[in-house]
Amino acid sequence: MSEAALREDLAAAFRLAAQFGWHESVGNHFSAATSDDGTRFLLNPRWRHFASIAPDDLLLLDANDPAVMDDPNPPDASAWTIHGAIHRACPAAKVVLHCHPPHATALAMLADPALKPTDNNTARFFNRVAIDRHFGGIADDAAEGVRLAGVLGRHKTMLMGNHGLTCTGETVAEAFEDLYFFERAAQTLLLAYASGQPLAVLSDDLAEQTAQGWDAYRGMAAAHFSWLKSQLPVLP
Repeated sequence: MSEAALREDLAAAFRLAAQFGWHESVGNHFSAATSDDGTRFLLNPRWRHFASIAPDDLLLLDANDPAVMDDPNPPDASAWTIHGAIHRACPAAKVVLHCHPPHATALAMLADPALKPTDNNTARFFNRVAIDRHFGGIADDAAEGVRLAGVLGRHKTMLMGNHGLTCTGETVAEAFEDLYFFERAAQTLLLAYASGQPLAVLSDDLAEQTAQGWDAYRGMAAAHFSWLKSQLPVLP
């Protein structure tokens, strides 16, 4: 994919996240690598509302450049800490979407934040989520970025305890689809918890079978994201 097309998709992801109510004021951050090793990546400018971000607004940064935060127009410190560290350490994470969707974040606040496999959507993530249980406050310290990248490891999704959610993928569409389904799954699970009734948790074997069954539907991500993009209004 060309850089221009990647910019278009990433900018659309910001605006769609705002429509879904997943943004946090003018904070949170999405990134996408433009180099094969992941070290050159696009990132949203500091303190710009998700709904206003256009392709040309995105910063092109080098994860190995220690002077990035000395630039006259530096990115948000926590954005640089989290995304710079992940792109350096996890080149397979071409796209990194970090935000605080309300239901995923509420799940992250529980003493047991596991996304228990109780239906198709929750089982989609069975044994496929890294859970960070060591919240370190606002992630604006280099050591915290390294720690978070280590927690993510080879996983594609990381539920950040007492914090929020990070989804990664080969493409913007793929990462956005996991963000969409995780938030849906968290919402459904929290509704089930709210009933006060015991959960009917799937067996490990059935949960794994269901998770693997989603592999045949990975093409949904591109189709879904393409449709969502088509509904976005033109920026003024």
